[in-house]
Amino acid sequence: MKILVTGGAGFIGSNIVDALVEENHEVAIVDNLSTGLKENINPKAKFFEGDITSNDALREIFEKFSPEAIFHLAAQINVRHSVEDPLKDIRVNIIGTVNILLLAEKYEVKKFIYSSTGGAIYGDDVERPTPETAEERPISPYGMDKLSAERFIEYFKNRNPSMQAINLRYANVYGPRQNPHGEAGVISIFTPKMLKGEPVEVWGDGEQTRDYVYVGDVVAVNLAALEFDGSGTYNIGTGVETSVNKLAEIVQAATGFKGAIRHIEAKEGEQRASSLSYQKAYQDLGWKPEVEFEEGVKRTVEWYKKASKASE
Repeated sequence: MKILVTGGAGFIGSNIVDALVEENHEVAIVDNLSTGLKENINPKAKFFEGDITSNDALREIFEKFSPEAIFHLAAQINVRHSVEDPLKDIRVNIIGTVNILLLAEKYEVKKFIYSSTGGAIYGDDVERPTPETAEERPISPYGMDKLSAERFIEYFKNRNPSMQAINLRYANVYGPRQNPHGEAGVISIFTPKMLKGEPVEVWGDGEQTRDYVYVGDVVAVNLAALEFDGSGTYNIGTGVETSVNKLAEIVQAATGFKGAIRHIEAKEGEQRASSLSYQKAYQDLGWKPEVEFEEGVKRTVEWYKKASKASE
């Protein structure tokens, strides 16, 4: 298929692009490189530097490439930045998504696969692991905007019955290529600091929990969604909660870190606990997480070690 990947130079997007290229799809990437990196871009994919909030730039890309399927990952994904600047979050995560959907309608795209969020959409007061039937009660602009984007996707799907649409609500994704500056994953922040022997800071008491899913497993579910004949919304996680304190211990063991771990004031907009049920994804898509957390952390640490040596 001809597949467009927005945010294809980013952490998750570039890993998906690699897998699509490996399966011999014709792939194009659109990325403004605000957090994505040129070195992540697969040389076999077409690359368009552009912004999803620009109608003119997107229209030109669609005219040149005319995709049959879209993986939409380009986003403002930092929860704290969404609290500080909700208007930017709206521009990128809602208006940017609608821009793409309008062109997807015009160019008769057959499949639209959206990278959404699980933890930030449901809020704290839900059962865990959380099923898709739980009430959505986001506590940050980021969560509200990702949920709004899902609603617009549903609207465009209903307007265009020939387009299948799948929302993948991720837990906390981690793994090789995660950018600690633009994507704010705690593992990607802790790992390079610990490898350098620098002090590590934990927000609050460190007992807040998250569900950490390895990027290779996330790639696998995106490929399964592409093959699936249907539409739907799916939670993508492991169902296992890990506290930040426990995470720090695991990364510490993998890196051999001997330095200080300090606790600082908690941040606004952060949930206390989150984990997602993957049962619906297993039932419909045949997907379940395969990489255990400690193994995934070891793989991630090894990637950072190699990346650090390569940059020397």
